[in-house]
Amino acid sequence: MPLIVLDRDGVINQQTSDHITSVEEWVPVPGSIEAMAALSRAGYQLAIATNQDGLALGLLDLDDLEAIHAKLRALVEDAGGEVAGIFYCPHSDEDHCRCRKPKTGLLDVIEAEFDTSLHGCYMVGDRLKDLQVALAKDCQPVLVKTGHGTETLQQLIDEPDERLIGTAVFDNLAQFSQFLLQNPPSSPQ
Repeated sequence: MPLIVLDRDGVINQQTSDHITSVEEWVPVPGSIEAMAALSRAGYQLAIATNQDGLALGLLDLDDLEAIHAKLRALVEDAGGEVAGIFYCPHSDEDHCRCRKPKTGLLDVIEAEFDTSLHGCYMVGDRLKDLQVALAKDCQPVLVKTGHGTETLQQLIDEPDERLIGTAVFDNLAQFSQFLLQNPPSSPQ
């Protein structure tokens, strides 16, 4: 089954503040849950890769994070889909870890967990670091304009990065899902 890697905050849920610290603050972007379910039903495995430095900063604890992820999973399941895995970096920038995007540690773990290469798979995000980690793992970067996506798009226009020319840009995860389902890849990823 082909794999799609999704960032969480700003892609699946609304980015209402710098840190989502409770289940109550975690609100899906309209259409994102249905988009994930549709992709899952179409045979895609969905892996979420998310930086969660709120843990290191003491803004939430592991129980809070697990509750947020349980809500996310339940909503996708209620819509008829499945989240194959959620992978997160609990560190802050000051920790200089390998797993904080744009470093590749989270994607390395996803490859190991699913015993596959992410070469050519889609990586959907709203920040430059999502696109950078996609390139570092030879994924196909996809930018959505939700969350920080509009700011990221403007940054790419103002300061072009030759490696990111041709990055697919969609209004939101629902639009990306609709595009992919109507235009499936000609060969397995």
